[in-house]
Amino acid sequence: MRNILLLVHHDDGQEARLQAALDITRALGGHLVCLDVTPYPVIAGDVFMGYGEATVVVDEREREAENKAALTDRLSREDVSWSWTDVMDEMANAVLDAADLADLIILNRALDGYPLPDMRDITSRIVARTNAAVLAVPETLERFAFDRALIAWDGGRSAASAVRAAVPLLALAGDVEIFTAREDDMRIDPEQAAAYLSRHGIHAGIKLVDRRRDRPDTLIAGEGEAWRADYIVMGAYGRGRLMETFGGVTKRMLQGSRLPLLLGH
Repeated sequence: MRNILLLVHHDDGQEARLQAALDITRALGGHLVCLDVTPYPVIAGDVFMGYGEATVVVDEREREAENKAALTDRLSREDVSWSWTDVMDEMANAVLDAADLADLIILNRALDGYPLPDMRDITSRIVARTNAAVLAVPETLERFAFDRALIAWDGGRSAASAVRAAVPLLALAGDVEIFTAREDDMRIDPEQAAAYLSRHGIHAGIKLVDRRRDRPDTLIAGEGEAWRADYIVMGAYGRGRLMETFGGVTKRMLQGSRLPLLLGH
């Protein structure tokens, strides 16, 4: 996990994304690729459309130029390796185009106080279409803590992909818990996941729960809070009982998780 791709854009989630990216890049001795995305303007058509569109493009570019100047100055004083790329495109498409050689993509879950950009939708689309792991952080994140990692395990391929991708971060954790609602037809038992991690020097405990009538996302969020997890590792758009068939759990976690989510698909 040495190639870290960061979405850069002047929005309410940027500081949290940047801080997580710096903490992780520094801890892993990686390289931070800053992708500064200026979205295409959306203009209502009228007789002045050509003039109006040109005006909006200039305004957006000026704001992003100011943002770039501030961030590059800050990055020049950080002890991390970094590079910068500017693009004008739709956000999800821009990130996906840049993600082929990324080990980790850093985005936000849904932003709470501002409807645009729609980070839940952007992150959902990226997670569904990339092979890289995605870290979705809440906008309130002040630093990324590594010590306590909760793995939401349903025995499926997406969960296994998330765990494989998370190994470099899990290796930095002091405590790792595999949290699962056991199923008779579980493809990979949590004990197998724990054995896999042990071969990487990561010793994880296992907690089994009865799903009862609670929604899976409620169980995961509740365990994260009760166990005082720093972040959650989970498969996105899985099919196990602890996850979901049509993406409901992933979308609800992206909507309101208080903890960073490391997602694999």
